[in-house]
Amino acid sequence: MKQMNIALSTILFLLLLGTIIIAGCTGNSGDRVSSITDDKTSLSPSAMKQAASGSVLSIAGSTTVLPISALAAEEYMDSHPDLDVQVNGGGTGAGVQSAGVGTAMIGMASRDLKTEEKQKYPDLVEHRIAIDCIAIITNPANPVPSLTLDQIKKIYDGNITNWKDVGGTDAAIVVVGRDSASGTREFFYTDVMKKADFVKTQLEKNSNGAVQQTVAQTPSAIGYVGLGYVDETIHAVSLSVDGTVVSPGIETVKAGTYPISRPLLFLTKGEPSGDIADFIAFIDGPEGKKIIVEEGFIPVN
Repeated sequence: MKQMNIALSTILFLLLLGTIIIAGCTGNSGDRVSSITDDKTSLSPSAMKQAASGSVLSIAGSTTVLPISALAAEEYMDSHPDLDVQVNGGGTGAGVQSAGVGTAMIGMASRDLKTEEKQKYPDLVEHRIAIDCIAIITNPANPVPSLTLDQIKKIYDGNITNWKDVGGTDAAIVVVGRDSASGTREFFYTDVMKKADFVKTQLEKNSNGAVQQTVAQTPSAIGYVGLGYVDETIHAVSLSVDGTVVSPGIETVKAGTYPISRPLLFLTKGEPSGDIADFIAFIDGPEGKKIIVEEGFIPVN
């Protein structure tokens, strides 16, 4: 009898142990399936599209060039549905680095490459896609009629601090500029500031849009943006050049009378081919040039 009870207990123990093992395996399997499902559903639409098509073109860099690239990407994808063109900002510095190390297929830049950048990334190839002029902007409540380049320099280096000293209202000047990653800032630093230091109170913004918005919301502010960012929310200041007042615009840049203009570039690691070459050709073609003009820039040819 005692032996029967022991045997029965052993059988019951083995049955219980088997149930636990089966439940555990089922639970682990369920967790694994859930994890895979979550990973799939967390993919972004662009990543899902990339996974489906297997073809992606990544572009990153200058926020000045970004509107051109973004609009061109939309139109280009309409006729190339199997290609996902992904456009991101970050500034010219990010565009140079991204193209140089290969994390982006095209880098966007709003200035020529520096000597040290050419040395660091010797394979980079520059593709000039447009010309931009830098507009000096103020708030519409303070429509300064014109400024000389020397006055602008003195405002940005802190030697002029009140608008009344340059024909504006009696108010302290709020200086707004770009951060160190910006190609627009680099161009402004070399061509307008002549490499003089910016005033320490300068508000540094990470995009043209942020500068535009700050100036639009600050009555005594001054800023500088690409021409494509000039709209009714801000006032574009004319420049006094050798006694002649010149407004920023496509025609004055073409005529060579407006003095603050710079190239807009695509950067590629080596000579482009395939989708990269085709997209650059699209930008250089009729559809791309139309976008460039509509965004307030100047085609190179």
